[in-house]
Amino acid sequence: MATHVVLALLTLIVLTGARLFGAELWQVFAAAGAAVLLHVGAVVAHRRPWAGYAIGALAMLVLALTPFPGWSLTMLPSAVCFPMTLWRLTTLVSLRSSVVALAVALLGIVLTELVAWARLPPDILGWTRLIEGGLLMLTVGGVWLAALLIRRRHEAGRRAESERLAAAVADERASIRRDLHDVIAHTVTVMVARIEAAAVTTADQATRRELGDIAEAGRDAHQGLRAMLATLGPATVPPRAGARPRQVPISLDALSDLVASAASPLHAVTFTEVGERRPLSLSAEVAAVRAVQEGITNALRHLEPPVEVTVHLRWTPAELVVEVRDNGGKALRDGGSPGTGLMGIEERVRTAGGTLSVDDGDEGWVLRVRLPTKEGA
Repeated sequence: MATHVVLALLTLIVLTGARLFGAELWQVFAAAGAAVLLHVGAVVAHRRPWAGYAIGALAMLVLALTPFPGWSLTMLPSAVCFPMTLWRLTTLVSLRSSVVALAVALLGIVLTELVAWARLPPDILGWTRLIEGGLLMLTVGGVWLAALLIRRRHEAGRRAESERLAAAVADERASIRRDLHDVIAHTVTVMVARIEAAAVTTADQATRRELGDIAEAGRDAHQGLRAMLATLGPATVPPRAGARPRQVPISLDALSDLVASAASPLHAVTFTEVGERRPLSLSAEVAAVRAVQEGITNALRHLEPPVEVTVHLRWTPAELVVEVRDNGGKALRDGGSPGTGLMGIEERVRTAGGTLSVDDGDEGWVLRVRLPTKEGA
């Protein structure tokens, strides 16, 4: 608003001086009316860029065609409003449309200078019109180019923000997916294994059938959970610079209870630990617990009982080695489509600076995780 006030006052001063130096009254009023249109166009352009630009172009045409003693009316201070409408238009419309607007402005400059050339008094050199036209073209072209560059920078900023938000959403979805898999899937698997063990050990046939149905329902629920997790996208997302994965506060002290809860008459799950415990980072501690969960879950889900699973922790000053070893069970059972739990565990382990390996041993599978201690990091 302050800019409009300053330009309008300067235009009023110029036109008043022109009247005093011999300009006709109708010329002054025509110039003043065009100046008002220019200011109106600049205001309208904020909401309707094409309408504001058209009003400004019409006002510039009036100034170009109005004869005026000594110099072109396109040099009025209020004429600055026309580049303002071009700036606004360029920042909002497509590149092709902004090029059209630039072409209209340049064509207007050419028309203005041709009209001024035709009216040029004999005592004024023609090259002055060329200089004026060149300066006007440089001004309009510079305004257009600057607006285009700023628009490109804003678009790049919006794209970067959109990508950042998309990455944040993907990261959160992956975190939710991992937590659902690690907690609920493990619990359901252990529940089904214990129900199966109870069904085998009971002598009542009706109870055995009922427990078998419950176990089957639990397996269906597990498959449904895996299908739901698949809708949340991949188990991992590429880490962003400066971003830290969300961690669940889990302690190694809970491992003994975790192992005990997975045991049943048909599933011997034992826990051993050797060496002196060393400080671990939070991400390493979570990775260790989740690796044990995944190893037990896979053994109980993929092996026909009876199954033996051994969880072994070995401490050294530099690292913690976590092993989850099974005996292969009676046979492999059909566990449905391959899951992505190991992918999530691998991501956790890698984030904590460790390594994960899964080997087919002589009797069964061995999941081995190596995690650095704070002393060895």
